[in-house]
Amino acid sequence: MLAIATNWVILSSLATAAGTLVLAIATFAAVRSSNRSALIAEVALQEQRRPILVPSRLDDPRQKLNFADGHWVSAEGGHAAADHVNGNVYLAINVRNVGSGIGVCQGWSVKAGLTMNRQQPNHDPEEDFHMQTRDLFIAGGDTGMWQGALRNPDDPLRAALAKAIDDRETITIELLYSDLTGRQRAITRFGLLAIKHDDNDDQWLASISRHWFLDFDGPRPDSDELAEAIDVVLRETSTPAETTPSDAIDGGN
Repeated sequence: MLAIATNWVILSSLATAAGTLVLAIATFAAVRSSNRSALIAEVALQEQRRPILVPSRLDDPRQKLNFADGHWVSAEGGHAAADHVNGNVYLAINVRNVGSGIGVCQGWSVKAGLTMNRQQPNHDPEEDFHMQTRDLFIAGGDTGMWQGALRNPDDPLRAALAKAIDDRETITIELLYSDLTGRQRAITRFGLLAIKHDDNDDQWLASISRHWFLDFDGPRPDSDELAEAIDVVLRETSTPAETTPSDAIDGGN
């Protein structure tokens, strides 16, 4: 009788342990499912608030704006403005936000000449960006205009940009922007290409070549290995490829 009683105690303990294990597994599965649902909801919310700036379409309306010193610029859809007036450099791009969230321009960097992606696969350091002094908000699915100016006569960058504008050379601009809360920061590399229309009116066409997401991996995450691999390819290339008009439009890809 004692052996039978002991077996019942063991069986009862095993049943309790099995029930506890089943409950633990169910709890783990529920927590995991809940975490996954929360992650999906967070990603969906980010997508709803993420801005992505690109040049506006050619059939988008003309944008016009003024600078603090009273200078005005305008640009047709898909175009930009680059003026050199009285030693000052004025830049603007007619842009479209193809993302869902409001885009807030935070800063910009600029250089004379075409920046090829295979030569500079990464964006400029954030500390080299000029801070945006005017609030420029671009609604999701809508168009707007970015602007920037260089006025310091002792700035060597201003002199280089002024020469590029006068000589109708390509200009590279990188825009740093975020969503409405200052998060989901991104950088887009634009190229301003001097063109001549049939009416002999000199204009600047806007193009893009790269996007970078700073706060998370994007569809094409960058890495040190990628940059090193590109450098190796460039060193092993005996004859650098010549830049063609199509290279200029798509950034050399």
